[in-house]
Amino acid sequence: MSEAVKQPILSVRNVKVHFQVKGGDAWPWSPRKTLKAVDGVSFDLYAGETLGVVGESGCGKSTLSRAILNLIPATEGEIVWMGKDLRQGSDKDWLSVRKDIQMIFQDPLASLNPRMTIAQIIGEPLRVHKPELSADEVMKRVKAIMKRVGLREQMINRYPHEFSGGQCQRIGIARALILEPKLIICDEPVSALDVSIQAQIINLLKELQREMGLALIFIAHDLAVVKHISDRILVMYLGREMELAKKHALYDVPSHPYTRALLSAIPIPDPRLEKNKVIQILQGDLPSPINPPSGCVFRTRCPLAVERCAQEVPKLRKLSSDTQSSCLLA
Repeated sequence: MSEAVKQPILSVRNVKVHFQVKGGDAWPWSPRKTLKAVDGVSFDLYAGETLGVVGESGCGKSTLSRAILNLIPATEGEIVWMGKDLRQGSDKDWLSVRKDIQMIFQDPLASLNPRMTIAQIIGEPLRVHKPELSADEVMKRVKAIMKRVGLREQMINRYPHEFSGGQCQRIGIARALILEPKLIICDEPVSALDVSIQAQIINLLKELQREMGLALIFIAHDLAVVKHISDRILVMYLGREMELAKKHALYDVPSHPYTRALLSAIPIPDPRLEKNKVIQILQGDLPSPINPPSGCVFRTRCPLAVERCAQEVPKLRKLSSDTQSSCLLA
């Protein structure tokens, strides 16, 4: 990593997002319980870098991304953007930050207003953050960004229902890019798309990243897709971080048993190798985030768990220049 990008643009420190939910009793005066959606996640993100975030459904990936943008307020921790702690900022501070941090949502059609044309949807961030621009200048920028993401100018007055899923996702990408942000958070942007369309969107994001120097946080279930686009990968389980490593280190020498189980489930595009592959099937069900296991939250499903795992809450520790792991036995 060059000298120019050694300082992170985003630092997340011990971020927690807890929700108060109804207990098992139906009485309105029953005490509420705490659901720990995210429970102490930390990482740094550098300019031009892509951080992949993976884990099974319910592990807190999307909640973490929304907490970074303050769409869901964090309960504890620090979210430092360009040296400024966003959790201590006012609404006015957040307004200026949102120009630099944008989001691409998981469901491309649901994230677009069905009563607005594509020109209105893509141009809305400019009208909010740059009201001094004339209508002609806004339209000029909308057409330019549409061309950049592969949308024809003739589509500009159509409505979202007139587009395919892949086209709707391109519209979402155009809306995120029009303010020329420094960071885009991609919350499973290809999970609802066909495989061929997934490849187009991933290649588009990589191309735009090279052109604009974007940093990306890329959330996904598909580890093959994450490997293709990411520089480093964060593995989450039940709201906590299991492993953080550069992609080649994580895929070649995974240090956490949960990471190894995830990687063993990746399909191999060779029938002979796939037939003889050994999949590490995790025993038991995912514990409830309302009542997580003591110590290491993965210990109830871990084939290597020992008594110490129930007594100590592991933290990410550096194993090498490329790998950090929260496994006590790593």
